[in-house]
Amino acid sequence: MKAKSIKGNSTDEIREALDLAMQDGFRPTLAILFISINLDRQAICKILSKEGIDFIGATSSGEFINGYQTEGGSVLLLLDMPRDAYTILFEDIGDRDVREASSHLAQSALQKFKKPAFILCSTGVSKQGVLFRGDVLLKSMATEVGPHVQIFGGMAGDDGTFTGSYIFTGDKETDIGVTALILDEDKISLNGMAISGWKPLGLARTVTKSENGWLYTIDNQPALEMYLRYLGKEAAPGEDKYKMFEDIGVHYPFQVENAGDPVMRTPFLINREEDALKLDFDVPVGTKLRFSTPPDFDIVENVLEKANELKDKIQSEAEAMLIFSCAGRLSALGPLTTLENDGLSDIWKAPMAGFFTYGEYGTDKDVKQEFHSTTCCWVVLKEK
Repeated sequence: MKAKSIKGNSTDEIREALDLAMQDGFRPTLAILFISINLDRQAICKILSKEGIDFIGATSSGEFINGYQTEGGSVLLLLDMPRDAYTILFEDIGDRDVREASSHLAQSALQKFKKPAFILCSTGVSKQGVLFRGDVLLKSMATEVGPHVQIFGGMAGDDGTFTGSYIFTGDKETDIGVTALILDEDKISLNGMAISGWKPLGLARTVTKSENGWLYTIDNQPALEMYLRYLGKEAAPGEDKYKMFEDIGVHYPFQVENAGDPVMRTPFLINREEDALKLDFDVPVGTKLRFSTPPDFDIVENVLEKANELKDKIQSEAEAMLIFSCAGRLSALGPLTTLENDGLSDIWKAPMAGFFTYGEYGTDKDVKQEFHSTTCCWVVLKEK
């Protein structure tokens, strides 16, 4: 399998980049597209369709390929993958329950391949401002496909505007749903990892009151008061609703304990009257969590070290790479995200494309499926 990554800040630039990529006889069958909401994604989709290229895509909050990172552009990973090694599924959830759509997606994949693997692109924030329940999606799928099926991907962004994100394939598009590239693992190998790099701070504490993503009490103490006091912060009067996310939440997410590695959950709203924090995803009563410290400069070294360890362990090369990195990570790490993404592509020496997401799907080091926040999730592909 051959792969190439291309970029462009307009429809014309993508058309030119695609033409250039195919000048040597390369004929991609499949494209994975990450694009700003401000660009004409329908026009680019028409270009791909006219060339007979299947595709899935998501809007983004920043995009990157090998040696290049931008906000407000578009990137594509092009692959000449055999058509019998993949299929594309799409679920426009609308008013349906996420569990119903997730189960249908998983069952459809199992009908297509005996051993399916998943590259997921779900929506992030809808036009109505509702955050997609990626945690529910993953749990429902795992019930159908089992706990060790390979699942990687990200939630679409919208350039940080929270005005509506989209996923699409063919002539289908939705702001509440999921599309998936289903790979036949008997023909395509996948290896990857989700890793945060944030370090725990202090003792584990217990969620004692929570509902619908709102965290009211920790160890029977008001959650907002404890969070700000513990971190030496104070919410200023008249604070903008997203200031908590940008200035504090992405730097000090919670680490939630589970059977594998801790997963991150990020505060992004406050309720002064209730003394509560709104997290990006639910933390049920009884959940054990810890505060965390902002990342040090060694965070990139940690991510790359784990990638090198996996490569040494599996003794395999890669032909293509996808990276799904949290938009909060971009805010917290700044230029270090470029070093991280380019470092991963240098390790695997494969064409790469990725985007900054509103949530990540990926396996931890114990190959356990998890839904993540503030995390870098990457996967490499190779034809068997």
